[in-house]
Amino acid sequence: MLALRLVRGSHPLVQLRRLLVAAAAAGVGFLLLCTLGYAVGHPEHSSASVLRLLWCALPIAATVQFAVAVARTDPATRPRPGLSSIGLGPARLTAIAATSTAVACTLGSMVALLVYLHLRGDITGLPFDGAAAGLLAAGQPLPLAAALTLLAVVPVAGATAAGLALRPRTRTPAPEGAARPVPTGLPWGVALIAVGLAVETYAGRGGGDGVALPGRFDGSPAGVLAGWILTAAGLALAGPGLTHLSGRLLQAARPGAVRLLAGRVLMDEAHRIGRPLGVVGAVLSGTLAAATVHAASEGGTAFGPLTGLGAGVVMACTTATLLTATLESRQSRARTTEALIRIGAPPTALRTAALLRAAALLAVFLPLTWLIGELAALPLTA
Repeated sequence: MLALRLVRGSHPLVQLRRLLVAAAAAGVGFLLLCTLGYAVGHPEHSSASVLRLLWCALPIAATVQFAVAVARTDPATRPRPGLSSIGLGPARLTAIAATSTAVACTLGSMVALLVYLHLRGDITGLPFDGAAAGLLAAGQPLPLAAALTLLAVVPVAGATAAGLALRPRTRTPAPEGAARPVPTGLPWGVALIAVGLAVETYAGRGGGDGVALPGRFDGSPAGVLAGWILTAAGLALAGPGLTHLSGRLLQAARPGAVRLLAGRVLMDEAHRIGRPLGVVGAVLSGTLAAATVHAASEGGTAFGPLTGLGAGVVMACTTATLLTATLESRQSRARTTEALIRIGAPPTALRTAALLRAAALLAVFLPLTWLIGELAALPLTA
């Protein structure tokens, strides 16, 4: 009940972020229900149904990541002085954050169920002249227990991930003047990218049995798909290290005060914004590779509606997660920014530093994302 009161009394922008989480959960819930409908309508294609269910893992992961990012920036669950005396300690606030995430995701899942039942004609008859009847297995009984189980995946996963991400931790205070730890995932990310590209190239040349994928990629060998996954995971893992490297490059060659400030902020915030940046880069490189392969295929047709919905959920959630992480980074620097303004730092210098940070990140991530996308598509287009 306390979590519901905090949700109801929050700022409109906070409510908007929660509604976006609910919308993402609704999109994923609809995809899961469509997968269930395909399994009900095609009982002889059990392997294809399992594969469609596995491909829903990407939108689920993107939605859960976005839900955790929103929970981290929620002012209602931020520890403040005096709350422990009324029973709102760190553990209680973590439980409230997990409950708020579960409420938002459950709302989206219920909306998905209502839309799905409406399109199936279970509420007011078949809409759109029955255009979606075959896709949603209209006219056949829907297993309610299976539907509710699938719809519970996102709320349970989101609440669990939010609770784990915001759980109270015992941290040893760093010595005065000591830097933040340098991200150590860059070598491992580069290694994963190299292994993924090597696996793709080998599998693309050797051929193999095609895997039935949504979006007309029916002839893609399983090794190529495994290489794509390894490459995307490597880019996401290398994100914090690349962000830290961007900060170092900004401070190279006799920097001034603005470049020093911009570079230092990037180095300090590498862990917070680097991972979402890497995930966005992985999604963009995969999208570029898929578009390149699709354009090069003979007689290729447009992506199906469910493929477009899944891709849209992934891209929207990863982009929103990056923006939310940027907002969290800005909130964590609020006191430093106020101190700089008090000692006379001009606001134009702060805006210039922000532009330099954005330019440095684009200069590092955009060429790398384009290169990885082109190399990932090469084995299937050669």
